[in-house]
Amino acid sequence: MMRLSRDVAGSTLAPGGSVVAVGAFDGLHRGHQALLAEVRERADALGLTPIVVSFEPLPRAFFSPEPVPRLSSVREKLRGFDAAGMEQVLLLRFNRALTSMSADEFVRQVLVDRLNAREVWVGADFRFGHKRSGDVAMLERVGPGFGFTARTMPSVLLDGARVSATRVRMLLSAGEFSGAAPLLGRPFVIDGKVEYGKQLGRQLGYPTANIHLRDRTSPVHGIFAVRVGLGESECSWPGVASLGVRPTVNEVPEPLLEVHLFDFEGDLYGQRMAVEFVAKLRDEQKFDNLDDLTVQMAKDARQARELLGMNPRLSEA
Repeated sequence: MMRLSRDVAGSTLAPGGSVVAVGAFDGLHRGHQALLAEVRERADALGLTPIVVSFEPLPRAFFSPEPVPRLSSVREKLRGFDAAGMEQVLLLRFNRALTSMSADEFVRQVLVDRLNAREVWVGADFRFGHKRSGDVAMLERVGPGFGFTARTMPSVLLDGARVSATRVRMLLSAGEFSGAAPLLGRPFVIDGKVEYGKQLGRQLGYPTANIHLRDRTSPVHGIFAVRVGLGESECSWPGVASLGVRPTVNEVPEPLLEVHLFDFEGDLYGQRMAVEFVAKLRDEQKFDNLDDLTVQMAKDARQARELLGMNPRLSEA
C-alpha cells in the first residue's frame, strides 16, 4: 500500500535507499507516466523503494496572481501515483518556508536525509530551491558526493511536439477533448462527491448531480456532452453537463459542475462521481428568463444525445 507523507522533517522514508521522481505532476500525462514507469523499473532492478516527490499547491499556482487551471485534483494525482506503483509519496506543502529553502538545503534535507536517494529522476527543465537556483546540472554536480545519480527523461513527443501540461490545458480550454486524450493517455475526467444543490434543475425538468470544485480552477467551462461513472465504475452513463457560475439563475462564487444523467432514476447524493468530457456544446450564457433557459437546455440535451449515439428525440419525452 502506498504511504503518504507531507513534511520535510521526519525519519527516513527509505532506509534501504530509494529511486526518486520529483515534479508537479499535474494531470499525470504521458510524459509523467513515462517518468514514473522508469522510476518503478529502476527501483525494482536495484531493490530500492520507488518514491515520488510532488507539491501542493502547484508551484506555478502559488506564485501566480491569477487562478491557475489544473488538470487533476490532489486525490486524482495520488490515485495516479498509486497506480504507477509508487510505494511512498512525499507531498510537500508548497509555502513560504519551502520557497525560502535553498537548493543545497533541498538536496540535503529532502533528497538525502528524508529519502536516502540513490537515483533522482526529473524533467530536463526542472528547477528547485530559493529563486529556482537549483537545476539538473547542480544535481549532477553534487549527487555523487551524497551517493545519488541525477537522471533526466527524454521528452515524450506526440505529433512532433512535446507532451506537456500546458499543451493539454490549451487543448481542453478550446474544447479539443479528442486532441487532449492522447496526451493524457486517457479521456479528461473531473471527479468528486455529489452534494446537495438548490434543485432548480429538477424543477425545470433536468435534475442534476452537483460537484463543487471549491478552490480548484478548471481548464474547461461551458456546456458539454459527458459520460459518467458512479463509484468505481467506468464512465459509461451518458449525460449533459454544465460547468460554470450559473449566470441566469443565481451566480455562484465558485464554478459548479452540474450533470444531468439521461434516463437515470435514483439518489446520487454522497456518491463519488467521475465525469468524462466528450464534446463541448457551447459556452455558458445568461438568458433573459427561465423559459428561454429551459428551451436551450432541451436543445443541449438533444445535441448531447446525438453526439453520444443516443436517440435525440428521447430528450423531448
